[in-house]
Amino acid sequence: MIRAIIADDEQAVASIICHFIEKEYIPIKIVGMATDGRQAVKLIREQQPELVFLDIQMPFMNGFEVMQTVADTHFIIITAYESFQYAQQALRLGACDIILKPIEYKQFIQAITRAIGWKFTSNKAVNEILEYLHLNYTQKISLSQLATMFYTTPSHMAKLFKSYMGISIITYVHQLRINEAKRLLTEQRCSVKETAERTGYDSLNNFYKYFKIHTGMTPAMFTQKDG
Repeated sequence: MIRAIIADDEQAVASIICHFIEKEYIPIKIVGMATDGRQAVKLIREQQPELVFLDIQMPFMNGFEVMQTVADTHFIIITAYESFQYAQQALRLGACDIILKPIEYKQFIQAITRAIGWKFTSNKAVNEILEYLHLNYTQKISLSQLATMFYTTPSHMAKLFKSYMGISIITYVHQLRINEAKRLLTEQRCSVKETAERTGYDSLNNFYKYFKIHTGMTPAMFTQKDG
């Protein structure tokens, strides 16, 4: 689990970052939030996070000053200013990426991937499994198939994954699928049948079953609620 801090004086920014992390099931744990530069430096030194979402314009110390004060941290810069000079200075100070406000979902996910890749955990094997799952969750996936691919036994792989992620591999796959299903139903207005097919379910019964398990409602109820 990647430990992260949000440093921004706008509460709405922190809220949208937390929402996106939940929405995509990204294994990032927010371990602190700061609303000014001094507080950000203090939190970074105390918590030693692997990732910091850092605003440029903050009271007491701006984002650039924070970066100069605290080294050896992955920073994703958040700014409302689309300025080449800002970008140049941020990258020179070691920023992994820059996100413009208002934060868009696609831009956020791309920044996360560029900043940490698939290195969600401290275990190389689990990171490789996560990468494979995120890229192939719409395909048929079984524990025995994965174990063969990663040269281990199904029981060892299952225990290893659960020890780092807190859930089973198959549950994680269903979370990814249902998360994408919710997007297809609401953003692209796909039919239930098409959504099931595009998220890797070979029968509507299975799709309904897992959709209800992970959302507490049927696809029809979900789209009505969203509408």
